[in-house]
Amino acid sequence: MEPSLPLEGFTVAVTADRRSEEQKLMLTRLGIDVFHAPTIKTIPVGDDDRLRALTEEVIARPPDFLVANTGLGIRSWFGLASSWGLDQALRNALSSARIAARGPKAAGAIGIAGLDLWWRAKSERLATVGDRLAEEGVAGKRVALQLHGDGRQELTAQLQEQGAEVIEIPVYRWVVPEDDGPVQRLITLCSEGAIDAVTFTAAPAVRNLIEMAELTGRARQLLRALNGGILVACVGPVCSAAALDEGITDPVTPEHWRLGSLVRLVSEELAARRRQLGAVDGQLVLQGSVLRGAAIEAVRLSSRERVILACLAERPGAAVGRHVLMRRAWDERDVDPHALEAVIGRLRAKLGEHSGLIETVHRRGYRLSTAG
Repeated sequence: MEPSLPLEGFTVAVTADRRSEEQKLMLTRLGIDVFHAPTIKTIPVGDDDRLRALTEEVIARPPDFLVANTGLGIRSWFGLASSWGLDQALRNALSSARIAARGPKAAGAIGIAGLDLWWRAKSERLATVGDRLAEEGVAGKRVALQLHGDGRQELTAQLQEQGAEVIEIPVYRWVVPEDDGPVQRLITLCSEGAIDAVTFTAAPAVRNLIEMAELTGRARQLLRALNGGILVACVGPVCSAAALDEGITDPVTPEHWRLGSLVRLVSEELAARRRQLGAVDGQLVLQGSVLRGAAIEAVRLSSRERVILACLAERPGAAVGRHVLMRRAWDERDVDPHALEAVIGRLRAKLGEHSGLIETVHRRGYRLSTAG
């Protein structure tokens, strides 16, 4: 099969709320099925009196430094300031500050606001900004810190320990979605082997998923699935670090920490997971839940059928024990062996004239024929 074929049959779970439609569109254009289960929700502060008061304080007492954390935060802050008639006053107050941006999006928002950038962290880590400010010296200085929505603000304490006066600017909050139905369904689909990849575009999205699994007693089950073959793709190193902290052993991150690069990495990784099965008159290809070939129409497999066929395809020609197949497909200790036989029967029926690819190994299990 040519790698340019669409990725029909693969399913990717998208956990983002912001820009999720853009991500879904890019994935579906590749033939990928998308399951949207947002594990995070962005709540703007809106016309909160506290934010307006903080803005007026910044205008009255301009800071020596401004830490631009996120593009969304800077854009939203200036948008709200404009609605209050304070945008020009805020721009004037910040014009003399040394402005450090965590990454290119925040830097771009600073430029759009009509301000000059002093320094940008190439690592896109907030801790790197803190290190740069420490080198510059912040003792006795006033630092305005535009917060992300996580609530974990280690930089504030770090700057205060160095003698800085920190004014925190909260523009939005990240919360767990009120409706956890899609997330709970995602956990089930991961455990059933129906998900090929999960994407994360924010560290809290990873933490929220594990937390929501813990609430229903399924965190261990979910982690076993995520570490058992599902591709976990994180948009950048901060997100990836959160995944590692939560027990996800092998998250992948694109070289360029952008949404388009994330989707491209996912598509490349999934394309590499196509499995070719030996056939008498050509090649059959298993990609996710679809079995396709030159001589047959695409056949859609159930989650257990695809798990069992993929397990057999891992070692063509080698016998795979019934207990191994049952553990992989059911994730349970007590499974009726006849259930496995029924799935094998349905697989053979879907293979049609190629049903002989799945051979029974007497008293042991099954194997995938290597006959060409």
